[in-house]
Amino acid sequence: MNRTFRATALILIVLGCIISILIQPPQSALTAPTPVQESPRRGGDLAQTVNFERHFQELGVEGSIAIYDLKGDRLYQHNPQRNATAFLPASTFKILNSLISLETGVISDELAVLTWDGIQRQIPAWNRDLNMREAIKVSAVWFYQVLARRVGHEQMQKWVAKVGYGNQKIGNKDDIDKFWLEGEMRITPNEQIQFLRRLYKNDLPFSERSLSLVKDIIIVEQIPDYTIRAKTGWANFGEQTKDQIGWYVGYLEKDKKVYFFATNIDIRNQNDAPARIELTRRCLKDLALL
Repeated sequence: MNRTFRATALILIVLGCIISILIQPPQSALTAPTPVQESPRRGGDLAQTVNFERHFQELGVEGSIAIYDLKGDRLYQHNPQRNATAFLPASTFKILNSLISLETGVISDELAVLTWDGIQRQIPAWNRDLNMREAIKVSAVWFYQVLARRVGHEQMQKWVAKVGYGNQKIGNKDDIDKFWLEGEMRITPNEQIQFLRRLYKNDLPFSERSLSLVKDIIIVEQIPDYTIRAKTGWANFGEQTKDQIGWYVGYLEKDKKVYFFATNIDIRNQNDAPARIELTRRCLKDLALL
């Protein structure tokens, strides 16, 4: 009996080894690395097929663009290194300047008028009395310089730091009306998108009234299909001896989804300025958003 039991056990062990060898996958399958799933922030397959670069080439400009799909958590971009590079915010700072001015009460609402000082400036639309709704549309520098002086250095620094805007450097008291134009203030395209996301979500330290008013005055296009809220910027405007940078930042709302964008280009002459908006629209069309 014992001899029979031992023989049976031995046969089962041998059969088990044979079966194990037969069903074992090849060694290459055991050691092959698990495929890495692409992060949705990279845009998935669509990001690999969308070629934003061709629009920069066709328009003959150097720069970058980042478009962030909030619901899909996808980032589509051209020139990621530049999107992480800090530049003067120029007139894109008017979005935050508007919020601070409303919140501190230096201007009562978007319809309160500031009287033009009579100084002729190179943009004809600036040379008149303006309210905030009008001033942000024509990007009137003098209007927002008045607001900044009324806010004052101490309050401006407090709010810029509270928001965490860019590098938060507004200079000294003498820089209060120019730090976003020629001072030390810097912000990256990626940071612009983060700021706009917080604006959209009412996640900035301002009242609902201030946020609502500013969101309303930065609407640049509104049709049944979509709404675009945006602001242009032009650093070192008109100064041929300095590097000139153009901005177009904002967000598009469509079908209960929102897409944030930040376009940044080198401006070598006035003919490049329209490319800020044209580039953005072309890239949004690539994503079937316009």
